[in-house]
Amino acid sequence: MTHEVRLDEHAIPQDSAKGKTMITLTETAASKVKELLDAEGADDLALRVAVRPGGCSGFSYEMFFDGDIAGDDEQAEFGEAKVVVDPASAQLLQGATLDYKDGLDQSGFAITNPNASRTCGCGQSFS
Repeated sequence: MTHEVRLDEHAIPQDSAKGKTMITLTETAASKVKELLDAEGADDLALRVAVRPGGCSGFSYEMFFDGDIAGDDEQAEFGEAKVVVDPASAQLLQGATLDYKDGLDQSGFAITNPNASRTCGCGQSFS
């Protein structure tokens, strides 16, 4: 899953995100992550959320299941769902929320990020 985003440089916290919540999962998102991991039989993996350069507005979100956790990765657990974020992405995701919606007009994961100053028309990129 890749979602493009663009960040407001001035909104990025200047201090380390270490020890702080880099992203929060809603109960619905945590349940869906656990459901997907159970379906894959991969209880030992974590959801990695990252921000990468690129996309039409500057940055893109990247989410995938990962078993390779580095020593400096930020880690959090939401129910039975484990989330990991690299240090650079953690600063850009501080205060963000990952939700999951399953409806007729919206379906899938969505990140609400207070560090985003604007999003593009596709809703997957921000600055």
